[in-house]
Amino acid sequence: MKRIQYHRYGGPSTMQLEEFELGEPRTGQVVVRTKAASANPIDWKIRNGMVKLMSGLRFPRGMGSDFSGVVEAVGPAVTRIKVGDEVVGTTTMKASGAFADRLVADEKLVVLKPAALTFAQAATLPIVGTTAWCGLVDKAQLKPGQSVFVHGCLGGVGRAAVQLAMALGATVAGSCRGAAVEEARALGLQRVVDYQQFDTDPLEHQFDVVFDTAGTLSLKEGRALLKPNGVVLDISPSPLKLLGIMLSRKHSMVVAKPTPNVLAKVVDMAATGKLLLRIGKTVSLPDAISALTALEQKNTPKGKLVITWN
Repeated sequence: MKRIQYHRYGGPSTMQLEEFELGEPRTGQVVVRTKAASANPIDWKIRNGMVKLMSGLRFPRGMGSDFSGVVEAVGPAVTRIKVGDEVVGTTTMKASGAFADRLVADEKLVVLKPAALTFAQAATLPIVGTTAWCGLVDKAQLKPGQSVFVHGCLGGVGRAAVQLAMALGATVAGSCRGAAVEEARALGLQRVVDYQQFDTDPLEHQFDVVFDTAGTLSLKEGRALLKPNGVVLDISPSPLKLLGIMLSRKHSMVVAKPTPNVLAKVVDMAATGKLLLRIGKTVSLPDAISALTALEQKNTPKGKLVITWN
């Protein structure tokens, strides 16, 4: 079996496609034959050592978090999933390893894949979908009729947040590249602005929720957009901005929490057409390292990068 892995923390050059031996599933774990996996910024943040306190110091480490596939074996105390099930899920930060022919995952991070979704579509969902859910539902407690501004509305989390907010009955505006404004409007946003020429004055105090999925709004800009009782959500704050968030009741940091219940709701939304994420490029495992490097260094393609297996 092969997987993309690395033997030390560092940049893209540390990634290698190598043979590896998969361990046996432990209590509450399943073995999945991978059919598709998708890339997320957290994958190279882990590899770069940005979260090594949580990811640990054991090597080699596998790359990748989000996946879909077919269950080949189950460990003790697995109750929801059985051999042969088509599933979608994610790995823990410490385990990773989704960019591989096979992987071991915790059952609590895996749900059944609906027949309405392809393996590639399903693999795009876990981290971005549950991050959007955690922000809008758990943190902001978004209600029908409220207004949401999504900064970076065509990124992975941004696109998920736009569609989730609309499904929850909110009105949505957002920002994106000037060249992509029409694409954003096609998603149903009521107003779209170019984030390279961002000006808060025309939008002042208009939103119940500001979701900064790009991590580039200043604390002042975020507050300027809010209604009196609104909240700013941020998924990628700088250390200085994080300090400001910790000291402000109007700001909240969002971290994905892919529980079975939340992941199942996100997957069901996708199966019923309420949450559709764009796939920008599809590659095979042997071509994945070059595609991952380009995505990390050049921020391409515009849409999710998906690795597929036959």
